[in-house]
Amino acid sequence: MRRASINFRRILSEELDTEKLHRNFLMALLELQKVERGSIWVRTPTGYHCVEALGNQSEKVRGITIPADRPSIVGWVIENGEMTVARPDEDERHYKDLEEQLDIKSTLILCFPLLLRDGTVYGAVQIIDTSAGGIRLNLNKTYLQTLQEIVDLGSIALSNSLLHADQVRENLKLRETIEAMRSSDLLIGKSEAFLRVMKVARDYARTDFPVLITGDSGTGKELVARELHRHSSRRDKPFLVQNCSAIPETLLESELFGYLKGAFTGALKDKVGLFEAANGGSLFLDEIGDMPFHLQARMLRVLQNSEIKPLGGTQARRVDVRIISATNKDLQEAILREQFREDLFYRLNVLPLHIPPLRERIEDIPLLLDHFLKKETLRLGLPPKRFTRESLDYLVKHPWKGNVRELENFVRHIIIVCGGDRITLQDLSEHFAGTAGGVAWPAVGDRASEPDVGLQEPKPLLDVSPFAGYTWEELERAYVLYLLEKNKWHITRAAQEAGLNRSTFDSRMRKLGIRK
Repeated sequence: MRRASINFRRILSEELDTEKLHRNFLMALLELQKVERGSIWVRTPTGYHCVEALGNQSEKVRGITIPADRPSIVGWVIENGEMTVARPDEDERHYKDLEEQLDIKSTLILCFPLLLRDGTVYGAVQIIDTSAGGIRLNLNKTYLQTLQEIVDLGSIALSNSLLHADQVRENLKLRETIEAMRSSDLLIGKSEAFLRVMKVARDYARTDFPVLITGDSGTGKELVARELHRHSSRRDKPFLVQNCSAIPETLLESELFGYLKGAFTGALKDKVGLFEAANGGSLFLDEIGDMPFHLQARMLRVLQNSEIKPLGGTQARRVDVRIISATNKDLQEAILREQFREDLFYRLNVLPLHIPPLRERIEDIPLLLDHFLKKETLRLGLPPKRFTRESLDYLVKHPWKGNVRELENFVRHIIIVCGGDRITLQDLSEHFAGTAGGVAWPAVGDRASEPDVGLQEPKPLLDVSPFAGYTWEELERAYVLYLLEKNKWHITRAAQEAGLNRSTFDSRMRKLGIRK
C-alpha cells in the first residue's frame, strides 16, 4: 500500500490536464481494488454530475446528472460526507434508473466522499464490483482507512484541477471579450431612436425580404445590416459586403456576377461572383445609389428570378441570397433624374429602415465615446483614459456632422495626442482648434471647477504642439488609420490623399501592422 501511495503522489503531481487527472486517479483506485468499473461525481446546482467513468458501457454513465431529489448512493455520500458500502439490489439509496441501461449490473459499491482543503464535500468517487457476489472488493477496515487517506489526498488535487480549469475558461472568455473589443464594432445605444431601429431590424430578421437601409454617411448602416443577418435564420451562412461606389463599373459587374474563363482579356480562370458566394446567406450592397444604370437591370433579374448569369456564360444559375442594401442618397430624387430605376427601387425597398443621425440620439454619445475609448486603447496597448465632465459636456453638444464615424475618428486622434489619463477641455481645444461646427467654447463663468482644468480660455492650437511626446511610428499609424477610415478603407484613395503610390502606402500599412 505504501508503494501505491507513492504512485498516487506521482499521478497527482505530474498531470495538469483535468480530464486526464480524473481518469488516471480513478484507474489507479480500480487497480488497487482489482475491479473494472468506477466513476467520479461532483455536486451541481441541480444534482450530481458524472465527470468520469471507466468500465463496460462507461459512455452511458459519463456526463449524466442524477437529480438531487432522487435517492442515490453518491448523493448520500456527498450530503453526509461519509464513506459507505452498498449492495445495489438491497440498498434503497441506489439509483436504479442508471443501472437499468447497463448490461452488466453492479453487485457491490464502495463510495468515498471527495473533500476540499476546508473539509467541504464537493463530490464522490465510486469503486464498483460487478463479480458474482461482490467478492473482489477488499473491505478490510485497515485497508479502507488507508484507501480513504489516499482518496483524501487525491480529492484535493482533483478539486484544484477543477478550479484551475474554471479559471482557464474564465481567462479564455475574458481574452475573447478583450479581442472582440479590440477588433470588432458593436452597436451601442440606449436612446429611443436607437432602440426603435434595433427592434425593427430584429423584426425584419425573421423574414427573407430585401431591406433598404437609409441614413446619413457614418451612421452605421453596415453594422445594422450585420445585426440583421446575425438575428436571421441565415446567421450560419455567409454575410458578404460590396461597396458599389468603391470600384470601377466594369469591375463591379464581375465582382457581383463572376465570370467564366476567357470571358474577356485577362480572364484566365473562372471566378465566382458575390451573389453565388453568398448563396444561402446575405449580401450587403452599400451605396446602392451609385450603382451604374445598366447594372441595375441585372440586379432586377436577381431580385425577380433569383438567377445570375456570369460574364461570358450562357446558362443562368439559381441563387438563394437575401439582399440588404444601403444608401445615403435620396433614391426618389435619383429616380426623377433618371439615375435610378424605379422598378428596382420598389424591389429593394420592401422593408425600409432609416438610421437616425447622431444629433437625434444625443443620449448615445457618452456611451459611444466610452466604448471607442476602451476599444482603441486596448487595440493600441495604451493606458486607460477617460473624459473629464467638462470635456464630455462639450462633446455631447458637438454636432457630429460625420456621425458615429466622425466620433470614432475623433477618439482615435485624441488618445494619441492626449498624454494623460484624463482628456480635458484643453485637449479638446487643441483638437477642434478653438471652435468646431459652430459650437462655442463655454464661457469662464459657466465652468464647474475641476483639478486638471483651469479657468482660462483654451489656448490656440498653435500654442501647444500636439506632436510632443510621440514617436514617428505612433503618429504615422494614427494618420494612416485616419486616411483609411475617411476613405472607407479604399487603399488607393487613401494613398492618393497621402501623396503616395498605392504600393508604398500598402507597404507602410503592413509595416505598421494595419489591416481591416
